[in-house]
Amino acid sequence: MHAFEALAATLDYPMYIVTTSAQDERAGCLVGFTTQCSIDPPRFLVCLSKANRTERVARHAEVLVVHLVDAERRDLAELFGGETGDEVDKFAGVRWEPGPAGAPVLDDCARWFAGRILDRFDLGDHVGYLLEPVDGAAEAAGPFFTFQSARTIEAGHPA
Repeated sequence: MHAFEALAATLDYPMYIVTTSAQDERAGCLVGFTTQCSIDPPRFLVCLSKANRTERVARHAEVLVVHLVDAERRDLAELFGGETGDEVDKFAGVRWEPGPAGAPVLDDCARWFAGRILDRFDLGDHVGYLLEPVDGAAEAAGPFFTFQSARTIEAGHPA
């Protein structure tokens, strides 16, 4: 297991802010465990920590919005990764609009997609959400915020 942990610590992949809405609640968090998992039909897997409020809200949601964070927006990564929605309204200090099924779309993330939740999977300390993309935007093409950049953000909830 040590070899896997050492290898995983060297990886650098995109970090996303995932938002959702259900039962008059909004939630969002910084997420690193994601992947496209099918081309035809298009599918994407988002893994949310069971310790995270976003996962609790997502249990009742129809849609998740997956935002690719621009490299220069560390402030957004710190807000959604370093604060917990149990104590802070993360949406109070950011510009957003309701997207599909009311899920928040962050104005300051030009690259995003909304995915209809097709299934949920218990993956240990995370729950996997299989998404079918239904809407989105890809207006920018610059560098994105990565896992290695996020390593110094103290998590709002323990992992």
